[in-house]
Amino acid sequence: MINVKTYNHDLWDHGITQGYSVNGTIYISGQFSHNTEGVFVGEGDIEAQTRQTLENLDRVLAGFGVTKSNLAYVEIYLTNAQEHFEPCIRLFKEYIGQHRPAGSCIGVNYLATPEQLIEISAVAHSN
Repeated sequence: MINVKTYNHDLWDHGITQGYSVNGTIYISGQFSHNTEGVFVGEGDIEAQTRQTLENLDRVLAGFGVTKSNLAYVEIYLTNAQEHFEPCIRLFKEYIGQHRPAGSCIGVNYLATPEQLIEISAVAHSN
């Protein structure tokens, strides 16, 4: 039997769900820096954007009844990676604590909107 569950924040519809779980594996779409009303947060500020993006990741995880300790793989996309890597990784390490998921940090030229400096997607497990 296949067990499927989805999570949406219902802020907009881009044709994807924020999270999709199948048989205990949770696939989390790229999260970025918007608040619960969908307003972009932290223009020009990688630390503010990283914090908000991680809060949004937590919100999706909570939608499946799990926490950051259930993260198996994290993919971080950064614009201007040379400048943004250190503050982003420092905040990520504070966020993740002693848990160590697999992951990648990928430098990109741009993301979906010009003000977006970071995006995080992930895979987690529910058991």
